[in-house]
Amino acid sequence: MFNIVLHEPRIPGNVGTIGRLAFALNCRLHLIKPYGFGEITEKEVRRAGLDYWYDLEVIEYDDIEDFWAKNPLNDRHFFATTKTEKVYFNTEFKKDDYFYFGREDAGLPETIMNKRVEGMITIPMTNEARSLNIANSVSIVAYEALRQNFAEFK
Repeated sequence: MFNIVLHEPRIPGNVGTIGRLAFALNCRLHLIKPYGFGEITEKEVRRAGLDYWYDLEVIEYDDIEDFWAKNPLNDRHFFATTKTEKVYFNTEFKKDDYFYFGREDAGLPETIMNKRVEGMITIPMTNEARSLNIANSVSIVAYEALRQNFAEFK
């Protein structure tokens, strides 16, 4: 099982879509407040997550410090960002790793990534795009982690 960490997500449909993916891959979904919307019970979240939402392991946190108090920062925490050259597919992932993704409009704050710079990973783009949609980014990293560890999940 992997851990998908969304830091201050802004768009409920993205959270629902990522929740559906997390269910499909048997991942835990960690949501760090504040959100850019009301609560995760909003219909936009549930609609994108379909009926899987109720079977998904979702854990909410008041802030990043609350998250780290319950999930101590170590070498198995990875930060998706455009601010590094280290590509995700050159990283060895293991079962129970944590994959962080930041706000759709701003990414992860440097104060978080500076806690473990060696954990920063990026998804390369061959054009001048600024970034990918967060749900796409989560899918790319999570499926690479699954590919590397598929035998353990069979």
